[in-house]
Amino acid sequence: QVQLVESGGGLVQPGASLKLSCAASRNPFSIATMGWYRQAPQKSRELVASITPSGTTNYADSVKGRFTISRDNTKTTVYLQMNSLKPEDTGVYYCTMSLFPTTTYWGQGTQVTVSS
Repeated sequence: QVQLVESGGGLVQPGASLKLSCAASRNPFSIATMGWYRQAPQKSRELVASITPSGTTNYADSVKGRFTISRDNTKTTVYLQMNSLKPEDTGVYYCTMSLFPTTTYWGQGTQVTVSS
């Protein structure tokens, strides 16, 4: 069983930055597509960013140019650098590990609140 542990969330003001981390308990991290989802209050969960084993990234339109996803296979960790945060970025952020063909593991989530 894979465990994903997120960290780095918190309360920040608009315009600030945060960096989320997600550590996987074990491999096969290097062959997994890693992702970050978020769920805002009263809204459904949405994909924020993902990164394939080869490093190809994908972002939601709402975060393009502000967020950067990266991975360190030696540390089995994926990161989400979030800059120029907005109140609408508020939500619980979840890390995911997806393995071909249909297995996906989820972390427990970390709260991000952007408020003045």
